[in-house]
Amino acid sequence: MMGCITDFFTYGTTKSVVVKSWTIGIINRVVQLLIIIYFIGWVFVHEKAYQVRDTAIESSVMTKVKGFGVYNNRVMDVADYVTPTQGASVFCIITKLITTENQIQGVCPESEKKYSCTSDNDCKKKKEKPGGNGLMTGRCVTFNSSLKTCEITGWCPAEIDYIETEPMMEVENFTIFIKNSIRFPLFNFTKGNFLPTITPSYIKKCNFDTVNNTYCPIFRVGDVIRFAHQNFSTLAKKGGVIGIKIGWMCDLDKSEESCNPSYSFTRLDAVSEKNNVSPGYNFRYAKYYKMENGTEYRTLLKAYAIRFDVLVNGNAGKFNMIPTLINMVAAFTSVGVGTVLCDIILLNFLKGAEQYKAKKFEEVSESQIMANVSHSNGRYRSSCSQQSVKLEEKLSNDSGAFSIGQ
Repeated sequence: MMGCITDFFTYGTTKSVVVKSWTIGIINRVVQLLIIIYFIGWVFVHEKAYQVRDTAIESSVMTKVKGFGVYNNRVMDVADYVTPTQGASVFCIITKLITTENQIQGVCPESEKKYSCTSDNDCKKKKEKPGGNGLMTGRCVTFNSSLKTCEITGWCPAEIDYIETEPMMEVENFTIFIKNSIRFPLFNFTKGNFLPTITPSYIKKCNFDTVNNTYCPIFRVGDVIRFAHQNFSTLAKKGGVIGIKIGWMCDLDKSEESCNPSYSFTRLDAVSEKNNVSPGYNFRYAKYYKMENGTEYRTLLKAYAIRFDVLVNGNAGKFNMIPTLINMVAAFTSVGVGTVLCDIILLNFLKGAEQYKAKKFEEVSESQIMANVSHSNGRYRSSCSQQSVKLEEKLSNDSGAFSIGQ
């Protein structure tokens, strides 16, 4: 216990030891040089650590689709194949439709083959679970000449959604117009993707590409899908979700003209591409009507579509003294890491490590100091020679620095 108490009440002070060794000297300077290069090249130049950054980007997106297609001998325009119609940042272009017309409320046989039956008992077992198109009645009825299925109550006739239809291939040449405005609230900086070089005559003829028209806000659907590394025919048949990403990475220490958007494209539902269960993207909606006698009926549509999500991200940076000082202090402090590494090598791996340890670490107890002081005082009182004075000066003014040759 006394030993623990004694060790606790101790004090360590720095002792400077100069080691004249080519090996450890070169290692020390190389480590310091690498740390300096890292802070100058990566932290300050690449990451711009001297700037304060605003990542809370505020954004608004407006979209508009144009193009005409032919589906089931009908000419389709924007009102037919785009949903929702508000021009938001998320919208769908319908490529394929399965239509079930003149549905009314009533009872009818289920259309899905998994609800096939031979007697009412088969259907009573499934009564507790809702059918694919309505609520089970518990009866087994004839669906066609070769199949009997469970009866449901709901919108009849039941939808048959497993028929094969061809998609509207003209979608590939449709165009998407995107208008994007952003604001960085920290700097009160606003800008849009309509750059000063974009004129009405340029808009009429441009389509975005990654080489010549990198800032054109009009995108051909086929090009967007190709940039996302997808096949249009496959996507049109099963549907999918494509992301159009707009990035705003702005250095506000430069002119406003240097803050421009960058566009990239990806498939957001790539997981469903490899999954056999519910692949692609589809949804249902209905159009409702009324007969003259007041009976309501509807047309049910199952739509396969390509959904586009316009995603905006970005950050802006501007010089600020506080992060500059913080990172400069961190740089100067990190240079000392070289000393720690060199000490580890010096005291553990170099030849003569024990001798280096003996010079670097020295334990001094209070009793030893008092004994030396008493001995010195007695000797000084008995001798006032010039040699004793010089010895006293050396003991009192010694800096504690040692120079060790290799």
